[in-house]
Amino acid sequence: MCSVQMKKKFLILTLVAFLFAGIHAEVSQADVHSAKMEKDPAILLVTFGTSVESAQVSFRNIEKRVKAAYPKTEVRWAYTSKIIRKKLEKLGTKIDSPEMALARLMDEGYTKVAVQSLHMIPGAEFHEINVNARLFGQMAGGIDKVLVSLPLLVSNETMEKALKEVMVQAVPKERKANDAVVLMGHGTHHPSDAIYSALMYKAQKMDANLYVGTVEGSPSFDDVKEMLVKKKTKKVYLIPFMTVAGDHAMNDMAGDEPDSWKSQLAKEGLEVVTVKKGLAEFDSIVDMWIAQLKTTMAHLN
Repeated sequence: MCSVQMKKKFLILTLVAFLFAGIHAEVSQADVHSAKMEKDPAILLVTFGTSVESAQVSFRNIEKRVKAAYPKTEVRWAYTSKIIRKKLEKLGTKIDSPEMALARLMDEGYTKVAVQSLHMIPGAEFHEINVNARLFGQMAGGIDKVLVSLPLLVSNETMEKALKEVMVQAVPKERKANDAVVLMGHGTHHPSDAIYSALMYKAQKMDANLYVGTVEGSPSFDDVKEMLVKKKTKKVYLIPFMTVAGDHAMNDMAGDEPDSWKSQLAKEGLEVVTVKKGLAEFDSIVDMWIAQLKTTMAHLN
C-alpha cells in the first residue's frame, strides 16, 4: 500500500475515532443527567441587600409571604452587593452572591430555578442577574431551566398600583390634603431611571401634593425641594420608596446631618415627618412581587 493511501486510511480512522468519542461523551452525559434525581423548582430571592438590622423586617416579610404561596418549595437568598456581603460576613452572617447561590442549587441537583428580583426597577443589577442566570441554563449537565422574574415596577399598571398602595399603607392617617408626601427612590444612571420621572407624573396626577424624588437619579431632591418651596408647603411626609428602610432611608432621608432631606426641608421652614418603613413591610406590595413570581413559576412547569 502506497504512503498516500496509508495517510488517507490513517486520517479516516482518526476521524471515526473522534466522532465515536464525541457521541460516546454525549450519550454518557445524557445518562448522567437522566440518572440525576430531578427536584422540584427552587426559588432564589435576589436583592441588593442591607446591613441595617432593623431593615431585615422587610426581608423576613417577603420570605414569609413567598413560603406561604409556595410552602413545599426550597427558598434561598442572594445579595448583589459585594460590600454588604463582606460587611455581614465580618458580623458572622454569610449571604451568597446570585452566582454562588445558583452554583449551590445546581450542585445540589435542582434542575429548575425561579430567580425573583426584589429590585424596584429593571436597572443595571437586574440585567446583570438576567445575563448571568441564563448562563447556568447553558451549562452541560447544569440547570435545565432558570428564569428571572421581573422586579416591581415594569408597567403602567404596576407603577400606579404601587403608588396607590403606598398612599393607603404607608402614609399616616393624620395626613391632611394640603400636606405634601415625598417618596424617596434610589435612582440610577441606567436608562431605566426614566421610570422615576414617569412615577412623578403619575403621582402628580393622582395627588397634587404627592412627589417622587431620587437619591442618585431624576427627579432629584433639589427638583422636589424647589417645587415644595414654590408651592409654600407647610408640612411634608418623607417615605422611602425602596424595598427596605436601609441606609438611604435612615441617613440620606431621615438623618440629622445637614445634608439629609429632612434637615434641608426643615431649614426651608417645613415641618417634616419621616416614615421609616420599607415597602416590603407591607403585604400588598410584597404580593406584587409574588404575582411576578407566580408567572415565572408557571413557565417553569
